[in-house]
Amino acid sequence: MSEIAIRVENLGKQYRIGGLQARYKTIRESLVEAVQVPWRGVGNLLRGHKQGADTDTTIWALKDVSFEIESGEAVGIIGRNGAGKSTLLKILSRITKPTKGYAEIHGRIGSLLEVGTGFHPELTGRENIYLNGAILGMKKREIDCKFDEIVAFAEIEKFMDTPVKHYSSGMYVRLAFAVAAHLEPEILLVDEVLAVGDAEFQKKCLGKMGDVAQGGRTVLFVSHNMTALQSLCQRAIWLREGRNAGDGPVGKIVPAYLQSAAGQVLEQTWSDPQTAPGGPQGYLYRVNISPDGHLTDAITVRTPIRIEFEYQNLAPDVLLNFSLVLYTLEEVCVLNSVSSPARFPVGAVRGVCHIPANLLNDGTFRVRVLVVRDTAIPLLDCANAGMFQVYDVGREWNWYGKWVGVVRPDLEWTLESDLSRHPIA
Repeated sequence: MSEIAIRVENLGKQYRIGGLQARYKTIRESLVEAVQVPWRGVGNLLRGHKQGADTDTTIWALKDVSFEIESGEAVGIIGRNGAGKSTLLKILSRITKPTKGYAEIHGRIGSLLEVGTGFHPELTGRENIYLNGAILGMKKREIDCKFDEIVAFAEIEKFMDTPVKHYSSGMYVRLAFAVAAHLEPEILLVDEVLAVGDAEFQKKCLGKMGDVAQGGRTVLFVSHNMTALQSLCQRAIWLREGRNAGDGPVGKIVPAYLQSAAGQVLEQTWSDPQTAPGGPQGYLYRVNISPDGHLTDAITVRTPIRIEFEYQNLAPDVLLNFSLVLYTLEEVCVLNSVSSPARFPVGAVRGVCHIPANLLNDGTFRVRVLVVRDTAIPLLDCANAGMFQVYDVGREWNWYGKWVGVVRPDLEWTLESDLSRHPIA
């Protein structure tokens, strides 16, 4: 039977926002207020005011969150900004207390939640390594054994005896992650702070977290980088407005989250000819965008895409062709595909365009649809026929950065090791 590393039961965290800021009071002010408060309450009741009403507002950053994580699991925490992810990690790290519920932690925790957490600005990098190790309960001999490895990973050897208050944010994160990952905590908590580092450093850190997870230690990873999260974690917990929205295999939870968060327009229908795109000779009735014919699946760079158009033709015996244009959010034209012209009677006309897998890069794409008569006369031009998001997936060489370009086709390559026929000059 597997051991439980983290158990969370009905966890909640409430914050008070707004209202007047509290200030320190003199003894005289406190005594006067103690006398006035009962009479103030009576006055409020006589005036019809509710007892205890004030200008403050409370919000629940977390509400009734429950889950268990077994030792050795790598779990991703996902959700939109403000969903409660960072609050959860701060409670687990004992930085803040929950308002209700509880969290059981079985094991030594190392956390990297935000730049500077756990470091004393006046101490040097060297001193902070030993300070963090002592906080984790390690002996000096244990820290000595890991010291050179930490310094080599952080790549800031020249600045180890400099107070960390003089470090840049990138240097701070390098050292903080090196300490958190190498001092062998049983549980490693990592927030989106890795976004501060450069691409090469992020890749290095993600590789190290993979080694930690494979070594049997528990990892909780908060990230908006779904590619890295899916490559590192087997399970995902989805938080939405402070509550559990999903918990299960990463391959199931991440697509559901992406689909809900994308703000996509995968289908539109115009049933009223007066308001539909088009004119007296015909109008656009429906546009549908789907991966493999299913609206419930997230579209990734490896997903073939089907874009279907339904056009109501009102002109007899007319030569028509469809045109599909894709744009990025920066209004860069990605592609323009035109169907072969064909003659159609009055009635519904359906057109389907197939975009192959491994063509589009990850990003958001706007769909523009045109219907052209006699290969030259536009009958309709719908600039916002749909919007869809393409998500990245990890490659076998574990590259998690953003690929440049608007397309990333999977082209055929040939690599040779025998150069005797064509020696390099």
